[in-house]
Amino acid sequence: MGIVSPGFHGRRRESAVQLPPGQYLTEDFPVLSAGPTPRIPEEEWEFTVTTETGRQHRWTWRELLDLPFETPRVDIHCVTKWSKLGTDWQGVSLDVLLADVETAADFALVSSYGGYTTNLPLEDLLDGKAWIVYRYGGEELAPEHGGPVRLLVPHLYFWKSAKWLRGIDLLTENEPGFWETAGYHDYGDPWREQRYQGD
Repeated sequence: MGIVSPGFHGRRRESAVQLPPGQYLTEDFPVLSAGPTPRIPEEEWEFTVTTETGRQHRWTWRELLDLPFETPRVDIHCVTKWSKLGTDWQGVSLDVLLADVETAADFALVSSYGGYTTNLPLEDLLDGKAWIVYRYGGEELAPEHGGPVRLLVPHLYFWKSAKWLRGIDLLTENEPGFWETAGYHDYGDPWREQRYQGD
């Protein structure tokens, strides 16, 4: 005869999900923006990579869709403390887009339609760590979530995954972006809780 009654499972345990420090789990997809949501028609959308020498590489919407795509499933972590797990995207790896771009740059300044910018080390956009995505959850990426195209850099806080992607300037020196000049951390690693300058 057992010493534990049938149906007894012991004390309830916290979820086995591991989140970065200070984060809470959400099932929805909160919308946060610093201003009005740009509405960019796909036929007018263009993405430009500009090297430190001024050389430009451009892709139209149709050219982007013709590139080989991936379907990353990733966890995302917002600096406002929500985390959403297992999000499904479709887009093009930055490795593909930058494969033929000659550069000696170490940094990237990402720009959006509407004027928003964010900075990252170039190495954080390479080696399968970043995509430019145009579908979320099997649907076209909605404007409120950054459509038609946003950057996806899931290993950093989500403000680094710039919405309404327009271009990337490759730079030899770091140049802070919009939120970084407003006091947010220059790098933004959620596992080190790098929310603000000095963290």
